[in-house]
Amino acid sequence: MSMNSTKGNRLVAASRPALGSRAVRFIAYLALCAAYLQGGIVKLADFPGAIAEMNHFGLTPAPLFAVLVIALELGASLMILTGCLRWLGALGLAGFTSLATGIALRYWELPIGQERFMAANSFFEHLGLVGGFLLVAWLDFHEKRV
Repeated sequence: MSMNSTKGNRLVAASRPALGSRAVRFIAYLALCAAYLQGGIVKLADFPGAIAEMNHFGLTPAPLFAVLVIALELGASLMILTGCLRWLGALGLAGFTSLATGIALRYWELPIGQERFMAANSFFEHLGLVGGFLLVAWLDFHEKRV
C-alpha cells in the first residue's frame, strides 16, 4: 500500500464519525431540498403569487399547475427527508427541476450579455441539483439492494 493511500485511509477513518453520521446526512438532504421547501411554502402562503408565476410561464390552467407544483415541492421534499420512498421523491424533484429549468432558463435564446451569463449559470446550477437528486435516488436503491 502506498503512503498516500495509507494517509487517505487514515483521513477517511478520522472523518467518518462526523461526516458519516445520520445528522450530517439529514443536513445534506435538507440543504438539497431547501429551495423546494422554501418555494412550496412561499407559493402556499401567497397562492395568487403562485398563480401569477404559472401564468408568467404560460402554464394553464394556472391554479391547477400551482397546486401541483406546491404538492410536488413539499411532498417530494418530505419523502426525501423522512426516507419514505426517498428514491421516488428524488426522481420527482429531478424531473421537475429538469422541466422547470428548460422552461424558465432558456439562456440560449437571450442576447449575449450579463442576463444571458446569469441565466446560463443558473441553468447549470440547476443541472447540478438534478445530479444531486439522481445520486440520492441511486443511493437509496443501492442501500435497499444490500
